[in-house]
Amino acid sequence: MIEWLDISHLFELTQSEAIAGFFTPLAVFLAFFIAQMVLPGRKVPGYVINSATGEPRNYRLNGLLVFVLALLVWFFELTGLPRDWFYRSSIYAVAGGTVLTFILSLITVYTQPASDGKSPLFALWDGRVQELSFFNERFDVKMYCYVVGGAMLSLNALSGAAYHYETFGSNANPGVYLYAGFFTFYILDYFVFERVQLYTYDIIHERMGFKMLWGGLIVYGWMFILPLWGIAALPNPGFSEAWTYVWLIGATVVFAAGWCISRGANMQKYVFKRWPDRKFLGFIEPVYIEAGDRKILCSGFWGASRHMNYMGEMLLALAVALSFGYFTNLWAWTYFIFIVGLFIPRERFDAKHCEEKYGAEKWTEYQQRVKYRIIPGIY
Repeated sequence: MIEWLDISHLFELTQSEAIAGFFTPLAVFLAFFIAQMVLPGRKVPGYVINSATGEPRNYRLNGLLVFVLALLVWFFELTGLPRDWFYRSSIYAVAGGTVLTFILSLITVYTQPASDGKSPLFALWDGRVQELSFFNERFDVKMYCYVVGGAMLSLNALSGAAYHYETFGSNANPGVYLYAGFFTFYILDYFVFERVQLYTYDIIHERMGFKMLWGGLIVYGWMFILPLWGIAALPNPGFSEAWTYVWLIGATVVFAAGWCISRGANMQKYVFKRWPDRKFLGFIEPVYIEAGDRKILCSGFWGASRHMNYMGEMLLALAVALSFGYFTNLWAWTYFIFIVGLFIPRERFDAKHCEEKYGAEKWTEYQQRVKYRIIPGIY
């Protein structure tokens, strides 16, 4: 099975290295917890309302500083671990991280009262509370998951690129480096606009269960680099110089288009939620449908489709698949398949939630005005 999947190189650790790989997520989680707690941050209000006070919840944000520190520690090998360690230990880290997040989920879920009639097993998966913060809102569990997951996504991608360079040298695939650059830029952008994330689906709607903890810490941090499990062990695909430029530039253009759409849509919604009457980018009028004391934005990106941000993420994932130059290799497409499989059902769930939130009549009016779910003119 391992040979058939072409991932035998990820099982070449010694027994002691395999044990170290299994416990790597535990060390990472502790290091990030200390960094988040110690490094300076700014406290800002979010979109979610604190039920105890009736005011917006406060979040202490220092993700960019934590991320830069993590990059420096990794690059200069200050922990004593080689730069390719995260990639080489991927399989064992996913196993250890899954066990660890399962234990954390048991604690997180079953220390909270059952109040919605869910079975204990479903509650373990989905969670019982939407928010958990400690130390006078200095440490928010949900944001911690995304700081750790985001930073580790970049470090794992860079670690895979380091492994690839050590393995192939002058015959390395430039697409692997491009891939690592894509994700590092993606995560850097996430932290530069960290406050915008407080107005996104996960922060507003997700509950604190295994799905959230495992998804935010392990799937996001370690498994989003799934394409590298197969592709980092392959050499340069061997295109001509001209076709190499076409392939690399083409993938970059698709990535840039996806980033512009995803970032633009999220920023427009952020601006609208904070300043409902302000023009986005100075010229896009905030057209909306009033539903009681709520407003449904239906102009700009959100007038083209109901989830243009998802379309942007799908284009980013397509760029990832194209970046390697192995267009028929299934490993290259694993991230794209995951993203499409994630956002199509999520859009359906979000539509159901919005119908309850805004009312069936207003939501029907919005659907008539904005006809497409994700991709304008197609879907």
